[in-house]
Amino acid sequence: MSQLSAPQPDAKKALLKVENMSVTFRNGKKIVRAVRNVSFDIYQGETFALVGESGSGKTTIGRSIIRLNPIDSGRVLFDGEVISGKISGEMQRKVVRCVQMIFQDPMASINERAKVDYIVGEGLINSKLCKTKEELKLKVENSLLDVGLLPEFSSRFPHEFSGGQRQRIGIARALVMEPRFIIADEPISALDVSIRAQVLNLLNKFKHERGLSYLFIAHDLSVVKFIADRIGVIYAGQLVELCAAERLFEKPLHPYTRNLLAAAPIPDPRRARDRAAEIYDPTQHDYSKEGPQIVEVEPGHFVLGNTREIEAYRDKL
Repeated sequence: MSQLSAPQPDAKKALLKVENMSVTFRNGKKIVRAVRNVSFDIYQGETFALVGESGSGKTTIGRSIIRLNPIDSGRVLFDGEVISGKISGEMQRKVVRCVQMIFQDPMASINERAKVDYIVGEGLINSKLCKTKEELKLKVENSLLDVGLLPEFSSRFPHEFSGGQRQRIGIARALVMEPRFIIADEPISALDVSIRAQVLNLLNKFKHERGLSYLFIAHDLSVVKFIADRIGVIYAGQLVELCAAERLFEKPLHPYTRNLLAAAPIPDPRRARDRAAEIYDPTQHDYSKEGPQIVEVEPGHFVLGNTREIEAYRDKL
């Protein structure tokens, strides 16, 4: 069982488990530990958000789950089966079918020379999930309609669309595979503010209509406030805090989490002016005698710290 299996009152099923994941990149003699011993569960029908600054390891975790990056240690389980490391061809096909990813840059993740019908239907073609061209065309058109695009758009090229429309094409490409789990890697960061709410509402719609589960990756806590059920905060490849979204905003404990919240924009100039800045300094932690561990300080609320820090966090509850 994963270390961070928060109690679920309605006994939801853990669809995805990340257990003690570590990922290292090597460039010659240089070694970068991008992810360090990270564990969490994502439940059926849940939106789980990973939040942290650029370079914290969020995207690496998402790409490792979908097998784009190999992991050094730990494992990933989907629906109770291991999908990390060496797996069978049958399991690989299951991952492709059931786990999809929406990428951050809607232009860079789409083949500019391909028409929309091929972009959206490529997964179906490669996985041989359609018996006829008519079935393929119908599934592509229905997927475009699902994300608010007209079927006739299927004969156009990506450069003919706006950024928001291109991201909808990316969402349609993921949805056409009828997945159970979607990794959304900063899906709105490259979009205009006016378009962001539309994309978030679209993702929420499919969550409720299709029972989808999401790993939603973002660098801004304010973005995930209204879409996430639970939030994990990542710093330098480590999970430093994890709890229900509402509780995280109500009672943030780790100083890095408080720093992220302090940096989130407030739509009230007076409140923003009066808000005290909180700068996170990693040297404030003294781990020379005792290293940190992720500990459950209250039901479903996990924080990284040593014994002295954990006691201090509990005193704040």
